[in-house]
Amino acid sequence: MLPRQLESILCERLTRVPAVALLGSRQVGKTTLARSLRIEKPVHYLDLERPSDIAKLSDPELYLGGFAGQLVILDEIQRLPGLFPVLRSLIDERRRAGERSAHFLLLGSASPDLLQQSAETLAGRISYLELSPLTVTELEATAETMNRHWLRGGYPDAYLAGSDAASREWCDDFITSYVERYLPLLGVASSPLLLRRLCTMLAHQQGCMLNVSRLSASLGIDGKTTRHYIALLEGLYLLRSIPAYSTNAGKRLIKSPKTYWRDSGLLHTLAGIQDLDSLLGHPLCGQSWEGYCLEQIITHLPRTTAFSHYRTQAGAELDLVIEDAGGKITAVEIKRSLSPAVSRGYTESCATLGAAHGYYVIPQGEAYPLNRGTTAISLPEFLSKLDPAS
Repeated sequence: MLPRQLESILCERLTRVPAVALLGSRQVGKTTLARSLRIEKPVHYLDLERPSDIAKLSDPELYLGGFAGQLVILDEIQRLPGLFPVLRSLIDERRRAGERSAHFLLLGSASPDLLQQSAETLAGRISYLELSPLTVTELEATAETMNRHWLRGGYPDAYLAGSDAASREWCDDFITSYVERYLPLLGVASSPLLLRRLCTMLAHQQGCMLNVSRLSASLGIDGKTTRHYIALLEGLYLLRSIPAYSTNAGKRLIKSPKTYWRDSGLLHTLAGIQDLDSLLGHPLCGQSWEGYCLEQIITHLPRTTAFSHYRTQAGAELDLVIEDAGGKITAVEIKRSLSPAVSRGYTESCATLGAAHGYYVIPQGEAYPLNRGTTAISLPEFLSKLDPAS
């Protein structure tokens, strides 16, 4: 098992919060991490996709009530949302008895928005953490490792596969499992073929302004349905929409979000990219590198930090605007070049937003100043400047 940076945060959270939800897409390593935790209390594990474990919960209050003083791990909690009221009752009972550490660790493949009942029922009793695919900071920061990580993505089985072909095969099977099995479980009635087409079309629009009307027309479905499917893919931690900067900056701003596949390995599989050479010559190369860097950066931002993209109707733009809790703005441009040139649009955007500092994120090399307020910096070095996600 590769060490995960979230492990220490998760262990600390389990010492002071009655219930902790560890969320993230399927196959990202949640179960492996949860079952390898070194904590003081005994651990009892239930897989809610296993019929025998579900049968044990025919009377959940009676069954779970027998594990006082233990940490109960409930895997794939979204399969039994009716458990949340029982968990609330058991948590309150144990709180009154003076037990303060976590009673339940909930593993789920859906966001809190899709697990809305947990947010309502367990309000004040639950803390959420997101486990992302492997980040570049969890790996050895060499040029070879970064290229492999960029090409294959961060899902452990894809990254550690014996070959690029085996990695693509894993990613293809992963996508197939979602469109044929997992999305239908969430009530999606469309055919797997249509869902696969939607995923492929979104891959070819990586980093573009989301045009729902065009997608809907190509798929032959209405816009409301398309938006619903895209929202589901976001809630399942597969897509990320980066909102447009919305504060009045005295400019006419583009207000559409940009949409990215969060994992570059899935993106490349959907786009038919087979190896690094074909990736470097593919029309999606620039958007792929941009999305890869953005996901690494956003994953490392503190939860109190806001992020957006910025673009005016005149064409001035920034790939990422980071605004910390104190209102300080950092401008970020992403270029797959070791010698980027500062553009006029970048300079205008920084001046308009009053950016405290700006960065051009490049693949590798030592940091160096591009002008008085802008630094060219490698992705690993830029990530080291950010606080770990918490």
